[in-house]
Amino acid sequence: MERCAARRAPEEERRVRANAREYNEKFQYASNCIKTSKYNIVTFLPVNLFEQFQEVANTYFLFLLILQLIPQISSLSWFTTIVPLVLVLTITAVKDATDDYFRHKSDNQVNNRQSQVLIGGVLRQEQWMNVRVGDIIKLENNQFVAQADLLLLSSSEPHGLCYIETAELDGETNMKVRQAIPVTAELGDTSQLARFDGEVICEPPNNKLDKFGGTLYWKEDKYPLSNQNMLLRGCVLRNTEWCFGLVIFAGGLRRQLLLRCSEGRERHPLMPSHSPGPDTKLMQNSGRTKFKRTSIDRLMNTLVLWIFGFLVCMGVILAIGNAIWEHEVGVCFQIYLPWDEGVHSAFFSGFLSFWSYIIILNTVVPISLYVSVEVIRLGHSYFINWDKKMYCAKRRTPAEARTTTLNEELGQVEYIFSDKTGTLTQNIMVFSKCSVNGHSYGEVQDMLGHKAELGERSEPVDFSFNPLADPRFQFWDPSLLEAVKLGDLHVHEFFRLLSLCHTVMSEEKSEGELLYKAQSPDEGALVTAARNFGFVFRSRTPKTITVHELGQAVTYQLLAILDFNNIRKRMSVIVRSPEGKIRLYCKGADTILLERLHPVNQDLTGITTDHLNEYAGEGLRTLVLAYKDLEESYYKDWSERLLRAGSAPEAHEDHLARLYDEVEHDMMLLGATAIEDKLQQGVPETIAILTLANIKIWVLTGDKQETAVNIGYSCKMLTDDMTEVFVVSGHTVLEVREELRKAREKMMDASRSVCNGFSYPEKLSSKLTSVLEAIAGEYALVINGHSLAHALEADMEVEFLETACACKAVICCRVTPLQKAQVVELVKKYKKAVTLAIGDGANDVSMIKTAHIGVGISGQEGIQAVLASDYSFSQFKFLQRLLLVHGRWSYLRMCKFLCYFFYKNFAFTMVHFWFGFFCGFSAQTVYDQYFITLYNIVYTSLPVLAMGVFDQDVPEQRSMEYPKLYEPGQLNLLFNKREFFICIAQGIYTSILMFFIPYGVFADATRDDGAQLADYQSFAVTVATSLVIVVSVQIGLDTGFWTAINHFFIWGSLAAYFAILFTMHSGGLFRMFPNQFRFVGNAQNTLAQPTVWLTIALTAVVCIMPVVAFRFLKLDLKPELSDTVRYTQLVRKKQKTQHRCMRHTGRVGSRRSGYAFSHQEGFGELIMSGKNMRLSSLALSSFAPRPSTSWIETLRKKKGCEGSSAGSPSGTADKTLRV
Repeated sequence: MERCAARRAPEEERRVRANAREYNEKFQYASNCIKTSKYNIVTFLPVNLFEQFQEVANTYFLFLLILQLIPQISSLSWFTTIVPLVLVLTITAVKDATDDYFRHKSDNQVNNRQSQVLIGGVLRQEQWMNVRVGDIIKLENNQFVAQADLLLLSSSEPHGLCYIETAELDGETNMKVRQAIPVTAELGDTSQLARFDGEVICEPPNNKLDKFGGTLYWKEDKYPLSNQNMLLRGCVLRNTEWCFGLVIFAGGLRRQLLLRCSEGRERHPLMPSHSPGPDTKLMQNSGRTKFKRTSIDRLMNTLVLWIFGFLVCMGVILAIGNAIWEHEVGVCFQIYLPWDEGVHSAFFSGFLSFWSYIIILNTVVPISLYVSVEVIRLGHSYFINWDKKMYCAKRRTPAEARTTTLNEELGQVEYIFSDKTGTLTQNIMVFSKCSVNGHSYGEVQDMLGHKAELGERSEPVDFSFNPLADPRFQFWDPSLLEAVKLGDLHVHEFFRLLSLCHTVMSEEKSEGELLYKAQSPDEGALVTAARNFGFVFRSRTPKTITVHELGQAVTYQLLAILDFNNIRKRMSVIVRSPEGKIRLYCKGADTILLERLHPVNQDLTGITTDHLNEYAGEGLRTLVLAYKDLEESYYKDWSERLLRAGSAPEAHEDHLARLYDEVEHDMMLLGATAIEDKLQQGVPETIAILTLANIKIWVLTGDKQETAVNIGYSCKMLTDDMTEVFVVSGHTVLEVREELRKAREKMMDASRSVCNGFSYPEKLSSKLTSVLEAIAGEYALVINGHSLAHALEADMEVEFLETACACKAVICCRVTPLQKAQVVELVKKYKKAVTLAIGDGANDVSMIKTAHIGVGISGQEGIQAVLASDYSFSQFKFLQRLLLVHGRWSYLRMCKFLCYFFYKNFAFTMVHFWFGFFCGFSAQTVYDQYFITLYNIVYTSLPVLAMGVFDQDVPEQRSMEYPKLYEPGQLNLLFNKREFFICIAQGIYTSILMFFIPYGVFADATRDDGAQLADYQSFAVTVATSLVIVVSVQIGLDTGFWTAINHFFIWGSLAAYFAILFTMHSGGLFRMFPNQFRFVGNAQNTLAQPTVWLTIALTAVVCIMPVVAFRFLKLDLKPELSDTVRYTQLVRKKQKTQHRCMRHTGRVGSRRSGYAFSHQEGFGELIMSGKNMRLSSLALSSFAPRPSTSWIETLRKKKGCEGSSAGSPSGTADKTLRV
């Protein structure tokens, strides 16, 4: 539950005055101080008890305790209820106190973080909790904007520029530019900033990440503000030494009151979850923290209500029986069995008897159930935390269960919603392969001419000849370097293009130490590749580019930059060489550039296209490179027209686009590049295995379509074997609806052709039970963010979901954080399936909170996703183990625990019900009151806890090898209403035999000495002993994985029962407490009779044998997959496991563009204006790629696996290069 400490009216506009705290505080804007803790030393006991008694179960047992204090209706001592109640309250209180200690500790850590705040003209280290709206803050290079949304005032860069990375906000790793307005850009000195008293009037807090509107009033002038002037919380300052910003929206955390409610516990018992304040745009997109409960929790609450209703019914039946018995029979014994004082009628006696039986039969709603569930979940959480196979040694990051309430739901997931950047990929771009003049480079072969795998590769190419080479760059094909050294003109021109055609900016701290700042990581990878092969981009001015070509410094005159945008999908530069020749260099998407080549390139185009198909089949991001020589006269005329178009008052963009299109025609093809956007290790294998487990994976990314689709092919979500990949990109409601309709029609037509005319219902069902769910063929859906906005509207959301759910893979591109949450909510609303969201950035927080289970990747985009998550680890591949091993086991264990728990309590309690018909409905108990007290907390608690914590049906290796084992959890087969009634029926059956077999035997049995065996205490001891033995044997049958702990708890509980039994009937205890332990020697005398042991044995056999027989028949006639796996394991126990490998399958005949420089217009205009040129050099971060790795796909399938490979045609061609 989340409440604001002080509610305030919604803002219509925000007013912020710099360096004026008193003025700003009157608006009561959110501060940065947080408090997530709930208790202190004084308030802990009363508040915690108040919270615990808000739970219906605790209140119910408190009510029973009060009833037991009334002598007229209680036949049990008060301690039979108060002992387990106090035990449960104490365990829960200790747990809550521990949780709150960590909250206090975390609050102090966050509140005491240091920030550089300008106060009184001096920069001071202030605690984060003391930062206020209107303060001026200093940020330094590579620092997260963690405190607030800031208005950029000035920076170390010329003209108030600064560079930021917004991966936390939109998932994009390319750098973006922000610029201070000119009037504040010169305020670089703290004394000037201290005198700054401008006032900002702007929009109120909202969730629009790409828009900001406001006005700065200063010195009687006003200046418009836009999003280009803002540094939003979550972005990272890059390649900028320092900057100053004015706090507009506080980034603090508002108080979160994690109150315990009747529905359950707070969502974060192991570590506190900070819920940031509502004002920053990032937090406006994060959504509210929702209380998460498992489906088993909801079912269990429903069943407990049913059990309570059943308890009331039993109480009514026995009360009616009491009233009838007292009226018909009891009235005849009034002389020596008078009614209690105050009872004057049979009806009132029945009324009192009702409450007496409610007390006696209350164990069908056991108080220990809830605390046992908590203990089991806590154990499962620690297993996740301790799992060494989910520990990342590189980052020293273990897996962490940040909640204990959702473990079994991990075994029921049907939909996974994944971010792309940083979750599936590593955000590392590697220059992998290239095609130059029809020759493909980058494929490494062994001595026999076969493709060499990663482990078989020789040493990487030695670039020691180049003193300016980046030591982190690696390439494995030495033939490309040989071509450079041999003077291949095509190869030289290829790398010359890469060193010139870009918007990268270079920093050189010392001689030869180059650091590139690129607007996108793949553009940086291309320039770094050219650098290592001898074409080193060294520096640039607004009008020149200096390149060291094989050691020789060459300066080119930069005449024009034809910048990239999402429509052009290409960029070009026009340069003049030192010899005076004018040449246009262009790189872009293959679908765009191949259409703009000169007809003479036809043969070379075919060969390069084959190479592109091969690269794209490996999931690489491809670009085509081309050039064109320009005549001096033509360029002069074209540049004059370009100048006029740039200054045109109307249709400015259209004029420029036409001129760009004109000059970028009839180009000569140079080749193509292939960059690997490195997937995280094990991603394709993980997705393949999760798919076999019938889990559908949707990718929701802020990245553009080409990039997302490329990654889809890389991680095998999309394959060439798919029947069709539907792309929805409509800009209007009608267009989107039509595209979805056509996609459904194609799938239905294919289904009809396969199913011989099977018809599809025209009207969509709200429950989504359409035949689209069972269509023939495999389909994928790709939808853009602007189309998704229409698809999520109320009148179209069902159509969209129906279409998407029929597809094997779904990729949503360019989506906002809020849209991610809306997609997850849509699936939750209509599919009624368990959803899991996984991401690593703040832009994923909203969907992580919305999904049933949120998983945070502790990656390179901060810790916001981790803080909002339920589980966290460092690599996507660990999700496979989290679900298939820990999740499946947790679900299995919890289901077996609940089935056994309800069984043993009904077997225990229903004996009282049958006894009622033989004791005149007098509310007399069968068992001794101490046995009733200890049954659930001593005799039967530890064995069932051991099973709930340690049990497993198959080993972890088999869980991973047979993903189909996961499906029972998705179908909720192991614990549902049907299974519950089966357990209850077994418990009632056991209770009937438990009562009537000893009753029948004792009716005519005698002792060894000829005396009558039947007496109340002997009967009680016999029934209790039978019960403990039967339930112990039953849990032995239910246990699938025996450990020393299971043996100790089961046999130890039996031993404890007999030890306590004999102790309570001992003479020593009688002498100490004569009024409490009157029946001296009863247990010893009773259990010394062979008849009693024969009765116990007969009862146990008759109770257990039907269960054993049923399970043997089921195992033989209808075995489950887990039974088959166990049998196979036993048969092959001494055989070496045979592993079969699935060979890599390449894609043929499809081409995917990987042009992914920036997601908006590039740096071209900025470079040509000269605004970005530095006055001094700084040591800034580099975007050089890391060493490349490859993966070997291995996957075990039940029916084996088949491998196939296909190659693409290749050829050679040689074109004359004009230099």
